Amino acid sequence: MDYERYQALQIRREDRVLRVTINRPEARNAINRELHAELTTVFDDIERDRETDAGMFTGAGGAFSAGGDLMWLLDMSGDAVALSEVIRSDRRIQNSMLDMEKPIIARIVGPAVGLGCSLALYCDFIYATPESRLADPHVSVGLVTGDGGAVIWPQLIGYARAKRYLLTGDPITGAEAAEMGLITEAVPEDRIDEVVDGMARRMVEGAKHAVRWSKASINAGLKQLANSVIDRSAGYEIVSQMTEDHRIALEAMLAKQKPVYTGR
Repeated sequence: MDYERYQALQIRREDRVLRVTINRPEARNAINRELHAELTTVFDDIERDRETDAGMFTGAGGAFSAGGDLMWLLDMSGDAVALSEVIRSDRRIQNSMLDMEKPIIARIVGPAVGLGCSLALYCDFIYATPESRLADPHVSVGLVTGDGGAVIWPQLIGYARAKRYLLTGDPITGAEAAEMGLITEAVPEDRIDEVVDGMARRMVEGAKHAVRWSKASINAGLKQLANSVIDRSAGYEIVSQMTEDHRIALEAMLAKQKPVYTGR
């Protein structure tokens, strides 16, 4: 498999584990147009890669991903065509992760926000440092949670807790996330590589077809649910991206001010 074309993602093979690193540390690995496009193909590439039995997904520097790049979001605001293209790509990302039979492990150090958080939660094993912060703050920027959060949070922690965080955008720590079952385990930073690498080895050294087909069986119900939610949440997200409140929220964030919404 040729990974040379990837630029925003750094991809390195370690035995039969493919390490995928979001490589925009200068922007806390915020997701811009280029990175978003690469995310639509990388999981399919891993699945087709005959030299890979497991994937590991992380971020460069001190962040997993700070979510959507604000300048990119502002540039798209009000552009229905550009927004619909992004939403279609979001659907491709979610479906490619759910369709993957090979196990993939998320390694979270620092913030995992918005789409960055959804990417991590769609992985099969999710390890984060206790101090890491996870959040899906779409509502904080006047948006509907349309890129996977409405699917995965309720399945992991229940609807009552999911609404508590998805309707407020409040963050939680890695320790809190592990306690409520949102992630697999909270691991101190000086041990997280040991734990992640150890699980990757177990996946590679195990009965790979049993592992893959068990994962496919588990994900079958989740994918059925996801397909009933994704189109609605994505459609609402497009509509919310056309609102005045969304632009107000983005401009307030850039100016480091509190947004004053108009309801339009």
